[in-house]
Amino acid sequence: MTKKRLRLRAPELVGRGGWLNTGGRDLSLQELRGKLVLLDFWTFCCVNCLHVLDELRPLEQKYADVLVTVGVHSPKFVHEADHTAVIAAIERYGVHHPVLDDPDLATWQQYAVRAWPTLTMIDPEGYIVAQMSGEGHAHALETLIDELVLEHEAAGTLHRGDGPYVAPALTPSMLAFPSKALVLPDGTYLVTDSAHHSLAHFAGDQLLRRIGTGSRGFVDGGPTTSEFNEPNGLALLPREVAALVGFDVVVADTVNHAIRGIDLATWTTRTLAGTGAQWMQGESSEGNGREVALSSPWDVAWFDNSLIIAMAGVHRLYRLDLATSAVSLYAGTTNEGLVDGELANAWFAQTSGLVVSPDSQTLWLVDSETSALRRIRNGLVTTEVGRGLFDFGLRDGAAEDALLQHPLGVAILPDGSVAIADTYNGAVRRFDPQTREVSTLAVGLAEPSGVVVIEDDQRGHLLLVVESAAHRLTRVPLPESALHVVSTSYRTGRPSTDVTPGGVQLEVMFTAPTGQKLDDRYGPATYLVVSSSPAELLDEGAGSGTDLHRSLWVADPATTGVTEGVIHVSVRAASCDNPDTPGAAEFPACHVHQQDWGVPVRITAEGVGRLALVLSGLDA
Repeated sequence: MTKKRLRLRAPELVGRGGWLNTGGRDLSLQELRGKLVLLDFWTFCCVNCLHVLDELRPLEQKYADVLVTVGVHSPKFVHEADHTAVIAAIERYGVHHPVLDDPDLATWQQYAVRAWPTLTMIDPEGYIVAQMSGEGHAHALETLIDELVLEHEAAGTLHRGDGPYVAPALTPSMLAFPSKALVLPDGTYLVTDSAHHSLAHFAGDQLLRRIGTGSRGFVDGGPTTSEFNEPNGLALLPREVAALVGFDVVVADTVNHAIRGIDLATWTTRTLAGTGAQWMQGESSEGNGREVALSSPWDVAWFDNSLIIAMAGVHRLYRLDLATSAVSLYAGTTNEGLVDGELANAWFAQTSGLVVSPDSQTLWLVDSETSALRRIRNGLVTTEVGRGLFDFGLRDGAAEDALLQHPLGVAILPDGSVAIADTYNGAVRRFDPQTREVSTLAVGLAEPSGVVVIEDDQRGHLLLVVESAAHRLTRVPLPESALHVVSTSYRTGRPSTDVTPGGVQLEVMFTAPTGQKLDDRYGPATYLVVSSSPAELLDEGAGSGTDLHRSLWVADPATTGVTEGVIHVSVRAASCDNPDTPGAAEFPACHVHQQDWGVPVRITAEGVGRLALVLSGLDA
């Protein structure tokens, strides 16, 4: 019997940027009839989108003759609307399916998408049959695909065969999207060669050796046998710590969700923390390092007598005790945003760069999604530059007015000021803690993602910039050669939702995948957290609970002066295989579905009184 499901006619795919990974050919839904089409609405700044790319790879291989994945690139930042940058991102992250470049969010709005990432399934007859937001939907997609294949094969509407993907021509290079650099005690330096899945060891411009085979993998061992998966951050341990633990350098092996250690005497690699699986909501964040799952560690630093890990995938900082191998939470809540205060209560947003002050008392960090420079000192988190999730730009001046755009790296300059790899501005910026002024040291760089100070015989010191999208390392003079830059500022192009002051009904849609039911064995199967920026935006409705429907009360602008802001919604739902389903396994598998939304809103009398978000299913 054919399962009855809600079907909506899928709008055509349009985007001013055009198509990539198709050999120069434009695609249409009409010519994809007969195939299952999975739309992946993503943007390359978003770590959750990168997680979904990895989740989809096995499905794309398994269902290659019936499934066509189409990435719809829907930018948040101005830089992400640059067609050349989208091309580079596709190469950087190994995207092996067609991509529609939609810089104006035309298809995003046609499909009523509200968050990155969002997945939409279109059946072989051109109808939308499911939409899912966030991560953790691979199992549900597999079940849905199996159902649709049976249904449409029986109806004669499924056409098997190769899809429209055409691999782009690639030019070999010594480095491929390098990420971070680290100066070693002998003056040589290590570079994480991310898209080559290895580390490169240089003396000046001379490549001395590679650590890693160059293939994606998760293997410990010597320099020619070890394997990494898009490594990023590096940290050199203090000499006495290295002597105790038996390795010198720590690597954030991002896509392996692991922390690795390297012995500089033998160049061997060992795994210190991470299971290779991605941490999901509900799992423990503490325990033996080899038994605790991590989530996209992006950088590492030795601070507060521990290794601090920038856990970009869950907007937290973790601590790793190298003497005991114990992992624990250091700071953050998993909420994404810009909230200062004590370590346990602060909010972070995809922390991507760490550096420690010379006196070891301050940990500087950059949060890429809030375009912010922040610091931790005496147990408190403070924001030095940055305004929030949707405000960014290139503006010098007083720290409270200055703007960055998705910074990924940070370094301490000889005078104690802070250099920032202002990645999406293609710039290196400088923050002076004494004057609280931001200036620009260099522009015209190709996605600088890491910065480190190196010695120079003539100038004393230079800044070595990891120019990621140009696949090279670039030397930049220090402040005396700073450039004057015209100020610009932006807000994200993502449209705001007009809401009415007063009562607004928040509804999160979640339908357990076929063959599953909500997992309430250990308590409620769903969990919802709501907050707002600024806090005055909501008079009622903020806080946590288990019901996925909630009444919010939006404050009257006449009383608060607040006319716009962001409603933050974080949700997770647990489901397990239903043992009563025919053919169910003896031991049911359980799955966690999760998503964070930052919904920009504008308060108007004509606004809506219902805010519907789809975790899984369709908003009818």
